[in-house]
Amino acid sequence: MRTDSSPGTLPAREHLPAATAGTPVLDVVIPVYNEEKDLLPCVRRLHDHLTRTFPYSFRITIADNASTDTTPAVAQRLAARIPEVRNFRLEQKGRGRALRTVWSASDAPILAYMDVDLSTDLNALLPLVAPLISGHSDLAIGSRLARSSRVVRGPKREFISRAYNLILRGSLQARFSDAQCGFKAIRRDVAQILLPLVEDTGWFFDTEMLVLAERAGLRIHEVPVDWVDDPDSTVHIVKTATDDLKGVWRVGRALATGSLSLDRLTRPFGDDPRDRDIMDVPKGLARQLVGFCVVGGLSTLFYLVLYTAFRQFGGSQVANALALLVSAVANTAANRRLTFGVRGRGGAVKHQAQGLVVFGIGLALTSGSLFALNTATSSPAHSTELAVLVAANLAATVLRFLLFRVWVFSDRREGDEPNNGVTTASRASAPAPGVSFPHASSPTYPAGSPQTGGPQTGAPQAGGPAAPLPQRHVVHPQDHDTTTRFRAGEAADGTWRDAPLHMLPVRRPRDTDAGDAR
Repeated sequence: MRTDSSPGTLPAREHLPAATAGTPVLDVVIPVYNEEKDLLPCVRRLHDHLTRTFPYSFRITIADNASTDTTPAVAQRLAARIPEVRNFRLEQKGRGRALRTVWSASDAPILAYMDVDLSTDLNALLPLVAPLISGHSDLAIGSRLARSSRVVRGPKREFISRAYNLILRGSLQARFSDAQCGFKAIRRDVAQILLPLVEDTGWFFDTEMLVLAERAGLRIHEVPVDWVDDPDSTVHIVKTATDDLKGVWRVGRALATGSLSLDRLTRPFGDDPRDRDIMDVPKGLARQLVGFCVVGGLSTLFYLVLYTAFRQFGGSQVANALALLVSAVANTAANRRLTFGVRGRGGAVKHQAQGLVVFGIGLALTSGSLFALNTATSSPAHSTELAVLVAANLAATVLRFLLFRVWVFSDRREGDEPNNGVTTASRASAPAPGVSFPHASSPTYPAGSPQTGGPQTGAPQAGGPAAPLPQRHVVHPQDHDTTTRFRAGEAADGTWRDAPLHMLPVRRPRDTDAGDAR
């Protein structure tokens, strides 16, 4: 499991900024492998839909991962004929590998993908990406399992899909409804930090990305979709299901051991300027109480078993002290991980030392109770001792929770450091340390074209009024770069072009002109 990510947390979630335009707002990736029959009608249909209905500039990227038929030739012809289409070629299979490579190379602020069979109704595309453009959400997924979704597919695929999502809910505590629908989108600033954490390069890529995003507290928007199953799908169900179960085990183990630095994906609380000084959203008291009660109940049973065992070899005070010491160490470790969500080994020794202080208070309460019982009765029954100890432990438990919450596991974690004048937004825009993509390159556009984002006639000056996105222009085939090649496992360089975009919707007369040749 990868643990590297760029330093710092994500900036506050905001509507995409408005300024000089030139970069497409949306980049829709179509990963393909031996899809020579479906690719041409898919791209034409998608391009026609976006041209007629999408109010911002867009790009369609064909991610050909090691096709052995005529798919590369079809992709090259499409890229040469349609200005908004470009083609990437990878030399190794894997849908996850293709998406990571192309998304890492893209300069568009909103990244999406869909399957080449277009099983999902394209009318859901704008509702899918709108929450990401507005800044409301970080990721968006199409859901075939929502109540208002309309789905046509066989009982076998229906059973497998629902069973898989039940497994995710039971094992990884996933709350999103549909992990496998090939209709998803993500903000580029989120992808920049999240993708290096995702290890899978195949079909489990989607699930792993969503689980990590959800565990990090990112907002996932779900869109009910109309979906018609493709009877000619080439997906191998048994192999895919086996690989997915292996992925569930791997991700679950990584989350349980705390080997992922998901804190680096947290968002500040709100986008109001008054909220900038809030370090973090306070942890939910109700969730912490439930976790603490579960851990406390198990710890009490563990303590009583130990006390009963130690009582066979010594007095009540010695047995109580030993049993409480061992159970206190286990209780602190369990609450640290499960109740208060502290991951990794940083600060573990300090937390255990503070837990021992809390243990001392519990020891004083329970030992005092035993002393009072022995003073009142010279030879109390074993059941009476246990009852007194349970009552004393209940009182100690309340005090232990308060001390854990406000002192031991307070919101300010071990290792937190001040920003030293560097804003979270500037830190989040930096590339991940140690993550580089040396051999990849982005498509080259003709000098002076709107795609370059360079100086243009009529471009707004700093502080001037905002201008609409550029008109979609016609690029001659001889000027259009058709294919960017990647070697397997590579992506674009770590430099992310963060030039702001003008996000005013543009409705041009020729968008609805029936005589438009496009």
